[in-house]
Amino acid sequence: MTFDQLDLDERILNALKQKGYQQPSPIQAKAIPPALQGRDILGLAQTGTGKTCAFAVPILDRLSKMPPKSKDKKIRCLILTPTRELALQILESVEAYGKNLNLKSGLVMGGVSQFNQVKMLKAGVDILVATPGRFIDLVWQGYADPSYVEIFVLDEADRMLDMGFLPDVQRVVEMLSKTDRQTLFFSATMPPPVAKLTENLLIDPVHVTVTPVSSTVDKIDQIIYKTDKKDKIELLVWLLKQNRDTMRSTLVFTRTKHGADKLSDKLRKAGIRAAAIHGDKSQGARQNALNNFKEGSCKVLVATDIAARGLDIDDISHVINFELPNEPETYVHRIGRTGRAGKSGTAVGFCDYDELKYLQDIEKLIKKTIAVEQEHPFPMTVMVSEKKPKAQGNRRRFGGGNKGGSRSGGGGKAKP
Repeated sequence: MTFDQLDLDERILNALKQKGYQQPSPIQAKAIPPALQGRDILGLAQTGTGKTCAFAVPILDRLSKMPPKSKDKKIRCLILTPTRELALQILESVEAYGKNLNLKSGLVMGGVSQFNQVKMLKAGVDILVATPGRFIDLVWQGYADPSYVEIFVLDEADRMLDMGFLPDVQRVVEMLSKTDRQTLFFSATMPPPVAKLTENLLIDPVHVTVTPVSSTVDKIDQIIYKTDKKDKIELLVWLLKQNRDTMRSTLVFTRTKHGADKLSDKLRKAGIRAAAIHGDKSQGARQNALNNFKEGSCKVLVATDIAARGLDIDDISHVINFELPNEPETYVHRIGRTGRAGKSGTAVGFCDYDELKYLQDIEKLIKKTIAVEQEHPFPMTVMVSEKKPKAQGNRRRFGGGNKGGSRSGGGGKAKP
């Protein structure tokens, strides 16, 4: 199937071709046709599957063909998303796909002054991308009117739950028109509170499910380094320096904001260009770090799960789990940041003694045993059985190779 076969507006097709899009991804092929018909969509899809295009394209097509309900420049489509980074990237996509259309799009989010956002709303906007808190604030102040919304998109619903935004989402839903509204609902997972929300929000939805959680990791080369907790920072510095030529753009996950700041500081002191991104950073600092990472002037981006959920970067060569997550699904979400857009990717995990159970849970979910690097300078010493002699001068290069079992280094090159 090609985009030409989806019966899209020619202006949208031209914009897609200019971006190099030829064949729709599985979620796009499944979601776009019913969405063009005005059907509600319940999409179960992870980041990186192309879901932004899956909802943005039919929205643009429908709005360009339908007369607005109001002549007072009211919001016609509301796209609600949990993080500022994801909101910015959705807006960029909407503007790129709809650049040949006479539709205005805009963004409201926290962390920045609302002055320009209010000015934009007063001028009128067809498609509004928003984070929940700022949108509700602007409604209460009388600057935003959601009562004429014709299409409502809820993206990353499970992350809304994780971040405590579900009550805000429900407030927004109560503000929307109860009739003649199309709803497009996307979530990577479906915990009970999110499933309950779909029951009240969607009418006879088309269910679209792509990329089961256990299969997204098949194309990613994975390796585990068993080490002691106290040695993780030194291990990371060693790994990055040993592989400075192959680890072009590395995303490192930590559990906490404090941990992200501490780790990025240690990396910079070791001469590694690194930055941290998390919810306590100002929007300007987060955007600068993200831009530097995309441009290559920053080689390592240290992030928490919440901050990274909205990142949409196709050229991440490596993902490093500095700390293994206690939920195996989170591991899959994390490593899914690499190996995207047809490129190869490598995922590295640091596992200390207390995280061995997490590793077992991860392997159970993905139905495979992750290779263990047997030789490196900082082996686990908590258990006698895990003691290994420190490797001297071994140099590891990443990006392909064995995808299962255990590894031994020797004096040559290993490719985890």
